Amino acid sequence: MIFLNSSGRTDVCGNRTVSIFSSKLAPGADIGVGFTILSVVLLSVLGNGLVLVISYRRRKKMVGSELLCVNLAVVDFLCCICFYPLSILSSFNHAWLGHHITCVYYGLGCYIFGLCGMFTITAISMIRYLKTFNNLVYAVWLDGANIRLVCCASWLVAAVWSSFPLFGWGEYVPEPYGLSCTIAWHSYHTSFKDAFYVICSFTCFTLVPVLLIVVSQVQILYKVYHFTYALSARGIQLNLSQAEIRLSMMFFCISLGFVTAWAPYAVVSFLFIFHQDSRYMAPECFVFPALFAKSSHVYNPFIYFYFNKAFRQELRCLLRSFYPRLAGNRVGIRSATGLEGLPRGPHPIQIQLQELEISGGGVPGEK
Repeated sequence: MIFLNSSGRTDVCGNRTVSIFSSKLAPGADIGVGFTILSVVLLSVLGNGLVLVISYRRRKKMVGSELLCVNLAVVDFLCCICFYPLSILSSFNHAWLGHHITCVYYGLGCYIFGLCGMFTITAISMIRYLKTFNNLVYAVWLDGANIRLVCCASWLVAAVWSSFPLFGWGEYVPEPYGLSCTIAWHSYHTSFKDAFYVICSFTCFTLVPVLLIVVSQVQILYKVYHFTYALSARGIQLNLSQAEIRLSMMFFCISLGFVTAWAPYAVVSFLFIFHQDSRYMAPECFVFPALFAKSSHVYNPFIYFYFNKAFRQELRCLLRSFYPRLAGNRVGIRSATGLEGLPRGPHPIQIQLQELEISGGGVPGEK
């Protein structure tokens, strides 16, 4: 049986003593974990790298909430290249490399990026909520400069809160399966400072943001649904409705994906906090939620590509610059209804609700 010991460097397993930095999985499972994380890293670096390149090409046009999507891509990209390779190498080594120093490095870095990603998605949800229900506040306060402040604040708060374990409030220890490091959730039972940090981490920095994301996105979808259902007109009004639905669904999928990916890990961590018997749980019970949570770094670029026409067009232009033969396969967007004074033919249609008169901002391609 495995006993977790956050203060020492060894655990008792049956009649033998093993390092807490040794893998508790079978060698074949270690290899599987390593290749799974490697796949996540490759897909994330490719997808989010394309998002960052396209955003750089459009840097002079970027305004408003586009910056939040770029910030989210930066979080996913840097987390995968700065920290996950250590977990991959440890999986192939069947033990955590570097022991305590690298464990703190990995746990601190992943927690900073995880919090920053959560804060960014929360900010996206709340900004969309204000745009939908209180457009005046959105127009006055949420311009490009203030969005940049939101991005900086998300990094600052994440870095400050994640650094508390360095000063004795909580600590970073190996996961129960030994191939990753995180907050010592079970230290809730050891001291007041550790209990305070663990409870605040779960409630204020996990549960509250998730509730804000879910409530705001559900209300947005509810209003958009009733708005489109009540429309009796056609033409431009219908086009605007469809554009808003597409935009709302894109943000909803981003938020839903994040919550879904992290929910199993949050549930396991919750059990690990309040039930001392959870330390006797099989290590495999922690592996799958942890790997599933890492999938949150992968899917956002695919969501952008699916819902965002301008993102697809910019990606085609990028591919044509590398493969000139693709230049012959040009794609035009034909107007469904001709506008008075304009020819009926292929021309780009740019549709945007409310932000059209305010700042022209939004996610990549929202303009």
